[in-house]
Amino acid sequence: MLGLRLLTDPRWANIAETNLEEILTDHAWCEQKAASNAISLITQNSEHQDLVHELTAIAIEEMQHFQLVIDIIKQRGYTLGRERKDDYVNQLMKFTKKDGSRNTAFIDRLLFAAMIEARSCERFRVLSQNIKDKELAKFYHDLMVSEASHYTTFLNFARRYTIDVDVDRRWKEWLIFEGELIKSYGKKEHIHG
Repeated sequence: MLGLRLLTDPRWANIAETNLEEILTDHAWCEQKAASNAISLITQNSEHQDLVHELTAIAIEEMQHFQLVIDIIKQRGYTLGRERKDDYVNQLMKFTKKDGSRNTAFIDRLLFAAMIEARSCERFRVLSQNIKDKELAKFYHDLMVSEASHYTTFLNFARRYTIDVDVDRRWKEWLIFEGELIKSYGKKEHIHG
């Protein structure tokens, strides 16, 4: 469904499970960054009222996820660590088109968001199916469903608002790029690590 070129090796869940405090801290900050990204898209494209409405709901939901992860961290006696740098996301950002029209940049920013949500959804699936902690397995299954919805929202907005971009062709370019990029990841207890 997601079209990802390379799926995460299920053994990555074992790496994540060796340091739950780290994966949960990293996850919390991913949720905060997702909310910030949605707010940024709203700020830069407020003329699209349906986008404002939908992305406001996503931003709120992402912050609710942030709160849920913080609650789990607290319940387990862990500490929310400092914000983590997300090298994977930074590499994706470098792939976004910054030249060309305003519409081209807007569409690529939507595809950037869709890609992050797609990979997060896939990683949550791997966690839900492969970690021994039943509470966290259910938690990640529930989040997987939410991330899939976010992925389709961003992709659908890209298709709706394109003026000068062949969205399906550009999305294939994103999938190819990300498929190569992700080969360097999956070795750390980070959501995209």
